[in-house]
Amino acid sequence: MAAKKEELTYEAASAELNEIVAQLEDEEVTIDDLADKMKRASYLIQFCSGKLRDTESAVQKIIREMEDAGPVAPDDKDEPF
Repeated sequence: MAAKKEELTYEAASAELNEIVAQLEDEEVTIDDLADKMKRASYLIQFCSGKLRDTESAVQKIIREMEDAGPVAPDDKDEPF
């Protein structure tokens, strides 16, 4: 049976990363687990950075589209909402 792909959200990744940082600061991580924790933290940082970049690009695209569309008349029937 194949392993299920990890479903990770930004919020969950950020929370897990904060937990790892707290464990490292409190010296709760054993030498045996240190490399695994650092590897996971590295993955979570890359994941969060990617999510932030993707979100920033999406928001910038929406803003550009809104600026290109120009003002909409109040009685316009093509409102999306």
